[in-house]
Amino acid sequence: MSFSSLRIRVRACFGFRSLVIGILLWPVAAFAEPSGDIVTVNVDQAKLLRLPTRVATIVVGNPLIADVALQSGGVIVVTGKGYGATNFIAMDRSGEILLDRVIQVEGPTDQLVTVYRGVERESYSCLPMCQRRITLGDGEHYFKSTMDQAGSLSGQAGGAAAKPN
Repeated sequence: MSFSSLRIRVRACFGFRSLVIGILLWPVAAFAEPSGDIVTVNVDQAKLLRLPTRVATIVVGNPLIADVALQSGGVIVVTGKGYGATNFIAMDRSGEILLDRVIQVEGPTDQLVTVYRGVERESYSCLPMCQRRITLGDGEHYFKSTMDQAGSLSGQAGGAAAKPN
């Protein structure tokens, strides 16, 4: 075999391998979401986004992860409800899809301290001093007692505001 034919075979083999790798990687490149299309929000927090004014309907993939509320003027409020990822689709009155975005809901970014008592978990926000903070996954008793306290405080504040002087 001559040197020229060997060189042609090596080039052909390299070209074929490159073609196979390109075909295998094409779905990854074609379907990957650009990082600008991901809306990141913390659980129990909200974020405002501006959409085209033609938006008439919002559809949320999993409302247990995020809630999306359409406001006037093309503004939406995205609220993190649970950890994970979902999507929302914005459509106009004719059903045309104007926008399809991924919503990534992440954990708290403050100074969160987690205390484990056996299998029960308690969460505290420690900025500047530690206070109870209800977080998804906390123990049932801790979660309920903290919610009861917050509800009682809210009720008292609402009742005091309603009383005339």
